[in-house]
Amino acid sequence: MEKSTALDSNSSVVSSPVKDIAALFKVRLSLLVIVSAVLGYFIGTSIVDWGKLIALGLGGFLLTGGSNGMNQVLERNWDKLMTRTQNRPIPTGAMSPMKAGVISMVAGIVGIAMLWYFINAATGVLGLLAFFLYVFVYTPLKRVTSLAVFVGAFPGAVPPMLGYIAATGTYGVEAGSLFAMQFMWQFPHFWSIAWVAHEDYQRGGYNLLPFKEGRTKRSAYQIFLYSLFLIPVSLLPWAFPEVKPLVGNLAAAVAIIAGGFMAWYSFKLYRSCDVRDAKKVMFTSFFYLPLVQIFYVIDKL
Repeated sequence: MEKSTALDSNSSVVSSPVKDIAALFKVRLSLLVIVSAVLGYFIGTSIVDWGKLIALGLGGFLLTGGSNGMNQVLERNWDKLMTRTQNRPIPTGAMSPMKAGVISMVAGIVGIAMLWYFINAATGVLGLLAFFLYVFVYTPLKRVTSLAVFVGAFPGAVPPMLGYIAATGTYGVEAGSLFAMQFMWQFPHFWSIAWVAHEDYQRGGYNLLPFKEGRTKRSAYQIFLYSLFLIPVSLLPWAFPEVKPLVGNLAAAVAIIAGGFMAWYSFKLYRSCDVRDAKKVMFTSFFYLPLVQIFYVIDKL
């Protein structure tokens, strides 16, 4: 699922092959996703296999970039209608849909192959599922129903789980707890973005807030509710280990405090239904995820 700011348009339409591919792959977003995967790797092991880590970073980047590129290929007719996306390479004509599609599919396939061949089959399968769900289920569903946010949360929650499985080679409660935290985080994160960019999304024909009425108390309450849910879910790596705690008390405390900030700003949004408060939720969510995951790494046992 998208993990980006509400203002996704480029400041300049000056084109070059490198800039076009960077915009197609959403490089900054892709790098943030890789950070999440790498942190998941470090949560899973204390002994670094640099070959696997490099394969995770590069393969994950190509997989994420390819997914983002295919998303733009499929949404090209609507991207040109929205301010936040109208300067992307395909709407501006800097890159043809065919060229963008070929580059993106090749990147995605190579990324999946790297995860499969250089790490293990489990990460390859997980990467393949994430790519398929994001490109071929979530992307077309966005124009049909706001439930697309729920569907997109599945591939969006894969990175830390992918990193953990790259380190351990196994699924399990620990990997699932990392997945669950990032899964739950995406709802207040993405809905706050959808609140801020609501008019722009509507120009593209998207209604991505929880309810079709848009910026209402009901939608704001849903954001607040899921922000509250995030607090106990973020404690799963601490509370429900198979053998021993995955993280310690410091990480649990940071997760509670950071989640409290998310819930507080979400509550303010519920009270006001103001775009300014939605921006506070959005920006808080940007800091929440890396902060909590970094402390998962620092405080793991």
